[in-house]
Formats: sequence, structure tokens, C-alpha cells
Amino acid sequence: MYRRFCCVRLCSLFIAIIAVVSTAACGGSSSSSGTQGGGGTPPPPPTPSPSSIDVTTYHYDNLRTGQNLKETALTTANVNQAKFGKLGELMVDGKVDAQPLYLSNVSIPSVGTKNILYVATEHGSVFAFDADNVSGTSVKPLWQISTQLAGEGPSDDRGCSQVTPEIGVTSTPVIDRTRGAIYVIAVSKDGGGNYFHRLPALDLTAGKELFGGPTTIAASVPGNGAGSTGGTVTFDPSEYNERPGLLELNGTIYTTWGSHCDAGPYTSWMMSFSADTLKQTSVLNLVPNGSDGGIWMSGTAPAADAAGNIYFLIGNGTFDTTLNSSGLPSQGDCGNCYVKVSSTAPLKLIDYFTPLNTVDESNADEDLGSGGPLLLPDVTDASGKTRHLAVGSGKDAIIYVLDRDNMGKFSATQNNIYQQISGQLASGEFAKPSYFNGTVYYGAVSDSIKAFPIVSGKLATTPSSTTSIQFGYPGTTPAISANGTSNGIVWAVDNAATAVLHAYDAANLSNELYNSNQASGSRDQFAGNKFITPMIANGKVFVGTPNSVAVFGLL
Repeated sequence: MYRRFCCVRLCSLFIAIIAVVSTAACGGSSSSSGTQGGGGTPPPPPTPSPSSIDVTTYHYDNLRTGQNLKETALTTANVNQAKFGKLGELMVDGKVDAQPLYLSNVSIPSVGTKNILYVATEHGSVFAFDADNVSGTSVKPLWQISTQLAGEGPSDDRGCSQVTPEIGVTSTPVIDRTRGAIYVIAVSKDGGGNYFHRLPALDLTAGKELFGGPTTIAASVPGNGAGSTGGTVTFDPSEYNERPGLLELNGTIYTTWGSHCDAGPYTSWMMSFSADTLKQTSVLNLVPNGSDGGIWMSGTAPAADAAGNIYFLIGNGTFDTTLNSSGLPSQGDCGNCYVKVSSTAPLKLIDYFTPLNTVDESNADEDLGSGGPLLLPDVTDASGKTRHLAVGSGKDAIIYVLDRDNMGKFSATQNNIYQQISGQLASGEFAKPSYFNGTVYYGAVSDSIKAFPIVSGKLATTPSSTTSIQFGYPGTTPAISANGTSNGIVWAVDNAATAVLHAYDAANLSNELYNSNQASGSRDQFAGNKFITPMIANGKVFVGTPNSVAVFGLL
């Protein structure tokens, strides 16, 4: 049983009224209710702001488009430093590396109906806040729980500076509203130096544990890869962190695992679990007979299409250049690949792409896995054929556009893919592209955000517009808010000690609507946090920081 820190908010306000009557001074009676000196009826709890959006997963949908098309409050006319700014910060107990999630109109016993913001921290906690009560810095959560068992604390950083100084919940959780649960992967360490990864499902209204959880993560597969013994590769919890966000598809929770930097013997794990029982349903190792192949994607998340196929990019690692009759790596080792995995158990690699120089890229730590996936809505090419496309990039700064029906696999002489664009990203991609209204937006390292329209089923080879500033390491993952196709706004965080939230007109990125340095003094300032992406819902923008969620909205 988890330790729980119940912080259910008391929404009743007790008012003491002292009436002082002085007809000489006031010229009349002070009584207005017939009761002098008594307490009135406390006002009812405030009703939530009208909202119709739920943000239950990383970047809004399983395609990972990054677009919220139900934003009616924020427009290109009112997002400016005079009307828009920081409303407050929701303080928590650790770094917020996971994207916050949002549910509209949740009924909580004894509290009422609320729009709720769910926040996970690297201290291993999960918080639920009233998303409409965000002013100041002393807002109390509706509830808070710790994911660690008695005698445990968060993991140390394992000597890796990527997630530091502690590791609790790194990846973006996923919410299943029908099941009433938020699913989280949490890591902890006990007094004996043992590490644990667990999958709990927490009740959305109170944070209590559901479905007999948590499940402790364990796995093994046949193979002779790094860390294997006697022909078996075993998942060592001390060597991994679940950095990419969770994916839920057809009642199954999917997890993907990265290493702590490139340290220790590690391979490439994917696991699935039942959303109803939390029991493990399948395990796939994508480098079972080699080494490395961590799945990290700068904290983005695997994507899935309507047919139930899952897509993600793998980091530097062993790739078998000898292929079997199906064109798949002969020993099952697909390091440095953009993969397509069947979601049905058992998990199975069914297609992939890796560049012709994949071995050299892995040896130079110039891997595809630094970037995350984007699946495009169906597009029509110049011949009238409907295309199902995927976009992704890594440290080589090349934009790869893949046909999801034929991803290209491996050739030592040429990349047999749908489209390849070189020379347009200034540096590597440590983020992911996003999509809105027929345009793909990129924010690579030391580069401006660039808009690439889709024309006749292909990305334009040069951007239609760019921002006037460049974003330093690790670049930026754009998020888009819009009301249908109107009032499109591209939001991005420039990470620094004092970070900057930017808002751009999605139709013309040279038109900056707002940034958090424009207001005088420190009104809109907040601390930076690596790899964070803004989340926009119901007129507010939520940004994770090292100890809070900064909340922006109309002033």
C-alpha cells in the first residue's frame, strides 16, 4: 500500500460577520438579513470553467500531433503581453519532467465537479489540482500520493546527468477515463540499494490504488546480448528508466525503456500490460543479441495508428546488416531504427527503417533515437493516392518521411524511403515535430522553429516561415492550440535557467504574439526544465518546471 498524503481541499468558506450598528455615524440600519452579528450561509463551491477537452496522453493523441483543436479562449488577438501572462505556479515536490494531463468535469466526492490537472514528479509523487484555482504559489492539491513503498525513496540519478538529481516518475502517464485510472511508471530505491520499477493505476478522484496494483516490472527474453547469462537477457531495473511517455491502445498499456546515459550493459526493451489487471501481456527486446538500443526519444512518446501499429525511434545500438528473407535483421537486433511494431501479443517487429550508414551513426553516437515520432493524418499524393506517413529525425539533422505501409528497411547503398530532406535543420533533433492544418513544425537544436507545409502529399523542402530566434539545446517541441483550423498558435519553451514561453501565429511564424520576457519585471518568469513541452487546455498553458507547474492564461 502506498503512503498517501491526503490533501483534499476544503471548499467551504467560514465567514464571521461582526455588525457594528451606529445610526449616528451611518445614518441608518446595518442589518440586511434580519440577523445581526450572525454568520451567513457559506457560498457554494465555485463551478469549473466550461471545458470540453480531455488531455489524457502525451501531445494530445496517439498520432502525437501536438495539436489541441478545441481551444476557444486563447486567440491570436488576445495572446499578448497586455492581456496574457503567468497566473501562478502550482508547487510540487520535485522536477516535472512528465507533461501534465487534464480532465474536464470530474466529480469528486465532498468537493464537487472540477476540471483537474494531473502532475507527476521526479520525487515519485502524483498530484491532482483544481485546474481553475491556479493563482499565486500556495494552492493546495485536491490529492497527492507517493508511488514508493515503505522504506523506499526516489532512485538516484545513476551517475547520469540527463535525469538528475533524483528519479521518480519521468515519463508522461496516460489516463483512461472509462476505467477511472491514471497509469504511471515509477522508479524507487530501498535502503539496501535495490531498484524497482512499478506500474500503478491510480483512481482519478482520490489517488487510491486500483486493479490490485502496483505491478513490479520484470522481464527476460532469449538472447546473448549485453548483460545476458546462459542465453537469457534479463531486465535489470538499475540500468533503465522509462523515459518515453506511456501509450494506451485497446486496453493495453505500452512501455519503452531507455538507459542512464550510455552506461552499463543494456539492450532495447518494450513491454505491454493489461489496463484492467496490470499484468504483463508481452515483452519484446529489439537488440536481444547485441548491445545498447535504448529507447528514450528526449522524453516524447511512442505513436500508434488506427490499425493498431506502434511506432518509435531507437537509439544507437547493434544493427544486423545481414537480413533475413523478410528484410528484417537476422539476429533481431534493430538498434538505430525507426520501428513499426504490431500491438497484438506477442509484440513483434513488422517493419522498420534505418539509414544506409547506420553502423557508422551508432558508432559515433549519432542516433535516430534522440527524436520522437509524428504520424501524419492521411494525405493525398500528386497521383491521388492516399498515403499513411510518419516523420522523424535524430542527431543527423535529416528529416525522414516514411511510408508507414512500406518503411524502407535497410540498404547499404541507398535509403529506400518516401522522402528525405537534408540541410534544413541547423543541428540535431532532441525533440519531436508537430502537426497542424497541413503543416509540420520542427524545433531542432540551435535552430528556429520551421514550418514545412505538406504539398501534394510531401513535405515542402524549404520552410514557409520561421521564427526570428533560435532555440538552444535541446531545441524545442512545439505544441499547437486552435479552434478547429482558426486561431492557430504555436507554443514553445526556450529552455534556460530562466526559461521563456513563446507564442507564434501558426500561419506565419515570423509573427510572435507573446513571450514571457515581454512583461516588465518578473511577472511572467519561470525556471527552465529540459525537454518539457507546454500543454494547452481550456484557456491555460501549463509548463513543468524544476519544482512546479507554471500556469499562463488571460489576465
